[in-house]
Amino acid sequence: MALVHADSSQAASALRLAMLAAARTLSAQGLNRGATGNIGVRCGASFLVTPSGVPAEDLTPESMVAMDFSGATLGPGKPSSEWRFHRDILAARPEMGAVVHTHSRFATVLACLQRELPAFHYMIAVAGGDSIRCTPYAIFGSQELSSLALQALQNRKACLLGNHGMIALGVDLADALAVAVEVESLCEQYWAALQLGQPNILSASQMQAVLEKFKGYGRAQDPQSEPAALASHQGVTKA
Repeated sequence: MALVHADSSQAASALRLAMLAAARTLSAQGLNRGATGNIGVRCGASFLVTPSGVPAEDLTPESMVAMDFSGATLGPGKPSSEWRFHRDILAARPEMGAVVHTHSRFATVLACLQRELPAFHYMIAVAGGDSIRCTPYAIFGSQELSSLALQALQNRKACLLGNHGMIALGVDLADALAVAVEVESLCEQYWAALQLGQPNILSASQMQAVLEKFKGYGRAQDPQSEPAALASHQGVTKA
């Protein structure tokens, strides 16, 4: 039993370090600023979430708050106000190991228009389908917001939160970070295309062909995670 405990403790320590690196990557790349955004990672039968109101530069591995799936904290620290959607997503999506939430510039611009991303570019498939949905507005930290996010994330690895920002999922933290970076890039491209006119939208059959072609690509283990592996291959920085 002592060996099992030691192994789980080492795993949790590694996850804390990875969360710190990911938070700093998001800040360095401009996807989050100050204390905005948050990260949640599955950790055995519980999960870790970044703390409330702490800028990335002030985080330490010990800052990450351990919680169980009832919503109780398992140690010191105050969890992010968005802990509910981290808990609910990880509970509802057992194939996913990490959740990244950002207030990145272009994702937030489109979210403030409550505008989903259609298949204007084949890399929309990074989110697992032929669109990236946007939720209606709900106040941050609320159960309503969590429920809306779960709906928008059905069969998807990313969504926009109305008048708020973006959520990206991954089989692990590196995968979720890659999805977040790619989705922000897609939001910027879509915004730019709209300045010139209405982009051509790929058909459902064209996007299905893309999703099929992504299968088995890179390090991904399942079809839902394969587009993220492609995004990583194309130069997405990982923590």
